[in-house]
Amino acid sequence: MSEVNSPPPLGGWTRFVTARPRLSLLAALVLTALAVFAGSSVAERMGSGGWADPSAESTYATKALEREFPASQPNVLLLVDSGRASVDDPAVAAEGRRLAERLAAEKDVTGVGSYWQTGSPALRAQDGRQALIAARIQGDEKAAAEVLQRIAPDFRGAHGPVDVSIGGPVAVQHEMTTIIQDDLLRAEMIALPVTLVLLVMVFGSAIAALLPLGVGIVAILGTNAVLRGITEFADVSVFAQNLTTALGLGLAIDYALFIVRRFREELAAGAEVREAVGITLRTAGRTVLFSALTVAVSLAAMLVFPQYFLRSFAYAGIAVVLLAAGAALILLPAALMLLGHRVNALDLRRLLRRGRGKGAAGADRDTAETGAGWGRFAGMVMRRAPLFAFATVAGLVLLGLPFLGVKFGTPDDRQLPSTAESHVVQQQIRDGFPGSPAGGLEVFAEDAEDTQSRTTPADYADYRARIAALSGVLRVDGPVAANGSAYFTVQPKGEAVGREAQLLVHELRDVPAPFETSVTGRAAVLEDSKAAIADRLPLALGIIAVVTLLLVFLLTGSVLIPIQAVVLNALSLTAMFGAVVWVFQDGNLSGVLSFTSTGDIETTLPVLMFCIAFGLSMDYGVFLLSRIKEEYDHTGDHEHAVRFGLQRTGGLITAAAVILAVVMVGIGTSRVTNTKMLGLGIALAVLMDAMVVRSLLVPSVMKLMGASTWWAPGPLRRFHQRFGLSEGEISQHVPQPTSPSATEPKTDSGPQSKADSATEPKSDSGPETDPDAVRDKVEA
Repeated sequence: MSEVNSPPPLGGWTRFVTARPRLSLLAALVLTALAVFAGSSVAERMGSGGWADPSAESTYATKALEREFPASQPNVLLLVDSGRASVDDPAVAAEGRRLAERLAAEKDVTGVGSYWQTGSPALRAQDGRQALIAARIQGDEKAAAEVLQRIAPDFRGAHGPVDVSIGGPVAVQHEMTTIIQDDLLRAEMIALPVTLVLLVMVFGSAIAALLPLGVGIVAILGTNAVLRGITEFADVSVFAQNLTTALGLGLAIDYALFIVRRFREELAAGAEVREAVGITLRTAGRTVLFSALTVAVSLAAMLVFPQYFLRSFAYAGIAVVLLAAGAALILLPAALMLLGHRVNALDLRRLLRRGRGKGAAGADRDTAETGAGWGRFAGMVMRRAPLFAFATVAGLVLLGLPFLGVKFGTPDDRQLPSTAESHVVQQQIRDGFPGSPAGGLEVFAEDAEDTQSRTTPADYADYRARIAALSGVLRVDGPVAANGSAYFTVQPKGEAVGREAQLLVHELRDVPAPFETSVTGRAAVLEDSKAAIADRLPLALGIIAVVTLLLVFLLTGSVLIPIQAVVLNALSLTAMFGAVVWVFQDGNLSGVLSFTSTGDIETTLPVLMFCIAFGLSMDYGVFLLSRIKEEYDHTGDHEHAVRFGLQRTGGLITAAAVILAVVMVGIGTSRVTNTKMLGLGIALAVLMDAMVVRSLLVPSVMKLMGASTWWAPGPLRRFHQRFGLSEGEISQHVPQPTSPSATEPKTDSGPQSKADSATEPKSDSGPETDPDAVRDKVEA
């Protein structure tokens, strides 16, 4: 016990990050400036698609049709409105043909067809007042968007007797990209000041509040530079920028809160600045490292999916998590070294205390009572553990029931605001045109490579008759043949991506033919996307589960706690999934939230939301479990450790969750429905996890499990003793009990009494040596 008062030696990592703090911060400033330069053009190189499986049959057919029959895959539509006149009026018809000829003469535009050239009834509105000009802009998403941006001003607006509006997939994607960039800037302008105010309320000190914000800015700018580099060799979705901002701010604030809080705690306990930084890194720093790894693994699981929409979020998520953790573990300690006790400077709460006539002693009592309040709350939950456990689980399951009725679909123009031009055009086509000019199924037919015979017109006619005989087919157009291949356009009954259309995809693929066929169209893309996700989902979930179990075991040394963490984290997401279906699929609150319900959920979104929300839940779980584990190692008292862990982290986790929820709600103000769904859904999941699962379910379940919570078989226990990286360091200013041992639980379920603590060695470095009294001083 003679060594209790001697400061623990500084580890290599602590020496590294504290040796030259000014140089570290200067290097960070230079690298951040370079990141600003490198990532400035990232948005221009991002795509707005990525929902299709690139190896699917529908993708192959789409590319083949683009190559062989450009007119079969129009991606831009000119809606020609003749006002009160008929589209067959000679003046209107002449202007329609002139517009079509002008469009065909544009560079990179092919496959132009119009009602006045083809006479197709699908291109004429049922009231005879509108007609369509369809064309295909060549190139990938970015190239097509550039062409549209160039030619749109020449065609949009009034042209003699007609008025022209622009729609089609390219217009929808271009408008979506523009709106997302504008909304992201607005969300940042909302989130940053509100976050700063909340941080000041949490820390009191304006200086301490600025530190997490600085870490977040570094993480966001660095991630933009990383994404810019990734766009050189892979497609990246523009939606990933929203995740960069949200996680960059949210996780940086989480990590910085935890580290600054522990640093201030050690200073209050009497530690010198360098020693406080060392203790903070060995305790809170290790927790941050574990948390970052668990979040990164959850996001990395999306790399197993083929859709670049999901993979983009993995790229952005992994980068921002690692950069946030790196900044928190390298730059933040350097800043704390330079600030020292000035980290508490500009305490804005003193003004309020003076206004209420309270002195420093009163403030200390306030903060102590706040921490004690979480401790009393944990004690109350554990005294009624069966009731709280059952009620919480039942409530979460009930909130998740709407997800049982989920319907999957593909994103379309209805993601955009109802006033967006491409949304208006597509809605008028849905409401006023027969069938769906851009929503049918296409069957691409080509001669098999292993046959020498050529397909005859009779073969095509026979195959067309077989298709027309299918119960879900409304109309079959074609074949259009050229160069040994052909295509058929099949209009399904009902909606373009409804249940009948999805069933028809499988029926078309089963129709026998003397040539090779492949089916594409929105319903086919949806079916292939669903199949790709279902095929790889077990692998993704397995990766998340196995790595999470391993990391939590390394943190706690228990076999049961990792299982409990995975199950409770998954359970915390039920409310989010239930709300997504109830609100966005069923259309409840659509007026309040200003979106158009499509009656389904985009296929990849539940996967994306699960990976993000599960990682964030583990983030808070690691914070709580690490403090419980640390106290259990100190005292060997299971119930006291649970109560102490919630007492010390309850306010911290709640504050972090509220701040992250504010950031996500800022993202949720987007005018694009998928982004709105992502932001508001994750915000709900974070709040439910912090305020319900961490506060009610975790303490009640750990109480029911008792001391068996910490059980592990002998071989695994020895493995953890050798390789585990839990928060094993103890501040020299917090005395350790001499008994009971860490392996023998105390009979008293509460914390050490004052009489017991009085017999422990006292530190000379601070005025207060009772652990609860010291720590209570910094509770907020």
